[in-house]
Parts: sequence; structure tokens; C-alpha cells
Amino acid sequence: MRVIDPDGNQIGVVPTHKALATANDFGLDLVEVSPHAKPPVCKIMDYGRFKYEQTKKQQEAKKKQSTFQVKEIKVRPKTGDHDLDVKMGRIRKFLDRKDKVKVTVMFRGREITLSQRGRELLQEIAENLEDIAVVEQYPKFEGRTMVMIMSPK
Repeated sequence: MRVIDPDGNQIGVVPTHKALATANDFGLDLVEVSPHAKPPVCKIMDYGRFKYEQTKKQQEAKKKQSTFQVKEIKVRPKTGDHDLDVKMGRIRKFLDRKDKVKVTVMFRGREITLSQRGRELLQEIAENLEDIAVVEQYPKFEGRTMVMIMSPK
């Protein structure tokens, strides 16, 4: 097997028992780095420290990873102005927390004829929140609902 010392220098191709003896001389472990190579590559290192550094790197990567949720706000075509302002306040709060927001206009019964009013409602929400949000998916019909998705800038 090919052996690499703790400083990164190649010792060369040596038998297994000699590699283990060399690792014992350094007071470290013999770790197989590349088992599928011809000949296999082993490195002399402190295995406990190596595992510790690996877990630290994984924790750091997880910390930098951004997570978000998709929050849903439902309105109706006949929703009043004040109720709409309250809903926009909730949307603002979600966007400040870096969550995406799915705004849904639900049509019941004969309200389906008010599809233009639903589109205007979603347009109004998008215009009022354009300072902190961008429309990711423009309004589209899905059955008896119209959906728009907004994400933070």
C-alpha cells in the first residue's frame, strides 16, 4: 500500500505491517484514504481529530444553509379594504422572516365570475409589497382558486 506521512510527504509503497509500524512510531493511526486505488492509499493521521474536524465542517455548512417555509394567505374576491390591509401586514411579517408567501384567492359558487376582481386583488397586493417582495409566480388559476407566489427580495 502507498503510505503518506502526517506532513503530506509520500513514504512510498510498503507492506501493511511496515506501514502499521511506521504509524506506531509517529504515535498516530493508519487511515485508508483511497481503498479503490492501485495500490490502496493510506495516510498516517490522528483519526479522532480527523473525525472531529469533519463534524465541525458539517455543522458549519448546516449553519450557513438557508431554510424557508411557504406560508399561505387566503383571501376572497369580496374581501374588504381593512381586512386586506391586515392580510398584507401578515404577508410583510412572513417576508421579513425570509419565508415565501402563497397568496390564494378562493372563489365559491357564483363568485367564479369575479375572476377579474381576483386578479386585480392579487395585483394590488403585489404592488403594495413590491418594496420588500418579488412575484415568483404570477397569478394563475388552479381549479376554483387563483394562486400567486411571492418571495423576499
